Amino acid sequence: MTGMSVEPYRELLFDEEGDGPAGQAGALAALARQGVGDLVVFAHGWNSSPSGATRLCSDFFAPFPELLAPGVEAGYAGLIWPSMVFSGEPGPDYRALATVLPEKEPVLALLTELLVAAAPEEAAFARFGALLRKLADLPPEGPAGPGERVPEFLTADPVEMCARFTSALDAVGTGATPEVPGLGRYWRGAREALRQTSYHVLRQRARLVGESGLGPLLGEVARAAPGLRVHLVGHGMGARLVAYALKGLPPGVRPVASVTLLQGAFSPYVFAARLPHDPGRSGALTDVLRRVRGPVVACYSRHDTELGVLYPLASRLVGDSASGPSGGAGTRWEAMGHAGVLAVPGTATVPLGRVLREGVPGAGCVSVDVSEAVRSHGDIRRAELARVVVAASGTGR
Repeated sequence: MTGMSVEPYRELLFDEEGDGPAGQAGALAALARQGVGDLVVFAHGWNSSPSGATRLCSDFFAPFPELLAPGVEAGYAGLIWPSMVFSGEPGPDYRALATVLPEKEPVLALLTELLVAAAPEEAAFARFGALLRKLADLPPEGPAGPGERVPEFLTADPVEMCARFTSALDAVGTGATPEVPGLGRYWRGAREALRQTSYHVLRQRARLVGESGLGPLLGEVARAAPGLRVHLVGHGMGARLVAYALKGLPPGVRPVASVTLLQGAFSPYVFAARLPHDPGRSGALTDVLRRVRGPVVACYSRHDTELGVLYPLASRLVGDSASGPSGGAGTRWEAMGHAGVLAVPGTATVPLGRVLREGVPGAGCVSVDVSEAVRSHGDIRRAELARVVVAASGTGR
């Protein structure tokens, strides 16, 4: 691919249902016949356009050739899935959102109009809340279908919801909320509510693409090229995607040799056999670790305020009791990218410097504190993180 930093490189494409073009598995298996023994697959997060995702793959992969041991023949794949660009502008570009949620374009247009108008009346917030529910495919009033977990901020009083998100944004330090009369100041929080609703929709999509798309595809690759070692890497929501790909692997195949989760935007208790606050329940992916032949590495940073402040707030408002225990360090509402892997016996917790000097254990869960290198959620174009992936893969010098 022109402009790509590494070769051989292949791009994997999936739509919102986890479907992709025919022949993708064959293209990856062909790499093995050309001498590739290790394939690194990178899945971007939720805030990327397709072209931006390709650039991110190129930047992330750039350090790899110099890090690999002599004789290692590696190939690379970027997984491109329908995410979105959500800019920092005062009025979000609903057309960018509509590129990945085209059926929601009329709703997004109305939401944007309300955000731009910023009317300081309760009626405007009530309308905004109703439209958010429509965006999330929830009924106008009342609960969703039986057994369906609904973000509580979509059922809460809209003014209260927007006020809480406004306070959270002030706490993050992304700039003070403008001093405007009445309820008008809470439209800043309303914009975050739209962002979190979009996050909720794409959270389900990432799971579907991983479990129904990438997992089965890797099964096809394993049958066609049984000797190919696959190393999965995901950032943010992409970490959720590759983790659920393990659940989607067909029985009897184990092509995945390592997994590296960069600033994972999902629960740190997802692999736990028993939730500390509810020992009768387990994490959603407690059975997938045995499907990985090597380590599962989770990189986390205390500087990731998106996962350290806004993710916990949204998680509390989701009311997800399966997330973990409340109170203290490693609360039930933290994300893996801010806390590492929790409640999995035997998990090794190590600083980045030690990993760069000594590598990582050859199996099991490993939490790596990358705070010294990663200063924000999107700060992953780092040679240090490439070195973590190579250490996990066992292909380094």
